[in-house]
Amino acid sequence: MKSKLFTAALGLVLSATAMNASAQKAYKEGVITIGSTIQGQSVEIKTWFRADSSATTFNAGPAAIKVLTDKDAKSMAVLVDVPVASIKKAAIASPAEIEEEQAKLPVFAFTPGTETKVISGFNCKKVVAKDSKSGKTYDIWITNDITLPPIGGAKVYAKAGGVPIQYATFQNGQAAEVTVKSIVEQKVPAGTFGIPADFDKITLDDLKSMGGGN
Repeated sequence: MKSKLFTAALGLVLSATAMNASAQKAYKEGVITIGSTIQGQSVEIKTWFRADSSATTFNAGPAAIKVLTDKDAKSMAVLVDVPVASIKKAAIASPAEIEEEQAKLPVFAFTPGTETKVISGFNCKKVVAKDSKSGKTYDIWITNDITLPPIGGAKVYAKAGGVPIQYATFQNGQAAEVTVKSIVEQKVPAGTFGIPADFDKITLDDLKSMGGGN
């Protein structure tokens, strides 16, 4: 289990979707399906959400990864389940580790554009996001068709002017494009935001050392 898996997960969660006040449909609880590429592989990511919590899940080889966080990203756990190796670990992030990960994220200024297109059924408009740290710019596509609760570290895109549908996530300073494929309003299954009793609780450093990678 390489630590790239959990850094990818942290990147996805910490630069997660933000909400906007002037929209048509307000989603309060449900699941977002997102398409992305991690380590050169196409990955489908699902984020279960409600007002106070989110759980982002995806598979990386034989490992099932789940990242749990509260709405303010002040608590976080990375769950790793590898059935073929009988591994069930829950890495609990300390406040200092969460702060360290958030400090790596860009600080954006947003410039609205005039281009529009439909992505996954959402009416979107382009916004240019410029990172004040690196000077790099990213084209993101937002919609005002909907609102979502603030998920994970939504501060990254909180001032984008809408809900990001196609945007960049950041993993150790590297950007990866993700696209929201669907949003479904439904009851979050019981236990989604909890750590099962059969998972061993470890630190993030312990997780990094699994597999010997960084």
